[in-house]
Amino acid sequence: MDLFEHQAKELFAEYGVPVPTGKVAHTPQEARAIAAELFAVGSSKVVVKAQVKTGGRGKAGGVKLADSADEAEQLATQILGMDIKGHTVHKVLVEEGSAIAQEYYFSFLLDRANRTFLSICSVEGGVEIEEVPHDRLAMVPVSPLEGIDRAKAREIAEQGRLPQEALDGAAELIERLWAVFTDEDASLVEVNPMILTADGQVKALDGKVSLDDNASFRQDDHEKLEDKAAADPLEAAAKAKDLNYVKLDGSVGIIGNGAGLVMSTLDVVAYAGEGMKGAGEVGGGQKPANFLDIGGGASAEVMANGLEIVLSDADVKSVFVNVFGGITACDAVANGIVSAYKLLADRGEAVDRPLVVRLDGNNAELGRKILTDAALPGVQQVDTMDDAAKRAAELAAAGA
Repeated sequence: MDLFEHQAKELFAEYGVPVPTGKVAHTPQEARAIAAELFAVGSSKVVVKAQVKTGGRGKAGGVKLADSADEAEQLATQILGMDIKGHTVHKVLVEEGSAIAQEYYFSFLLDRANRTFLSICSVEGGVEIEEVPHDRLAMVPVSPLEGIDRAKAREIAEQGRLPQEALDGAAELIERLWAVFTDEDASLVEVNPMILTADGQVKALDGKVSLDDNASFRQDDHEKLEDKAAADPLEAAAKAKDLNYVKLDGSVGIIGNGAGLVMSTLDVVAYAGEGMKGAGEVGGGQKPANFLDIGGGASAEVMANGLEIVLSDADVKSVFVNVFGGITACDAVANGIVSAYKLLADRGEAVDRPLVVRLDGNNAELGRKILTDAALPGVQQVDTMDDAAKRAAELAAAGA
């Protein structure tokens, strides 16, 4: 889960990381009131910053300086509702202006390739990290067992070539950011820029935090950070049912057991659609509508829930259920399909789109017999994954 800048800074402040004072506004009038408060306590300028989960806000006109509360209101009027790289601005952060003497870069992240943590520090800040010359970039591995103390934090700052006057403040900030990174189960904590102010303070002028959803079971406070308004309603419904679902932009619904098999199924369906398109066949151009992994030990109830979610997507014109029986026996999957039909029928939402089912592996013959005996309307069984993908694409095209 990625956080908005204001959420990252609020989290930083809880750990004693110095950040500029500011508040979030959802309307121009709120922005004016916040700016007035900041000017009243001595700010000479305020910054109005678009709150979207993407970079490049400044270049897009989403970060502006104001010299008065009236100007802050005008700028908020301009920024609210903006589209920045496909993200609509629904709120702005209004915070005190900072007297910036120098800008630096710092981050902690998970280094998956080397199975460790990594710190990145540079005297070049305020620009995209990819633009920083390699010789101005310190990439220092961090042992999960040893972690970061003040001495290690200072060593990282020195390797990043930060000047003498910033070392003490940077070391303190880095040490506290490590606490954020580890205590909150983050996969990324980034400050760009980390600034040295005119009066010698080191602050986090911006903040980016990505939290590891796999650790949510031990992070009860993270639920309040979710951007529920921006969540896809189908993904939210699937999450409520503990399903691993991602909405895509195609017309063939996908259900499989195991992430690897589902990924392969997405590829096979996309390949089938492109191949049929090139050959001028019916079904050409159809693509996967979603990723849905029902897991390795899915019950009939899980299968029914998954099918219910996929069929809730109006873009889905056909569904491809691709299961290799292992821990999940094929008869359980077949019973799940039958249960889903009954569940939806009881709710007055009878299945009105075709299902292509490919069962293989543990109890495959029993699963096929269950489906044959059930004689569910619209269910077609196909023996191979390639043929099933092609048939699903054909049916999606016919239903478009």
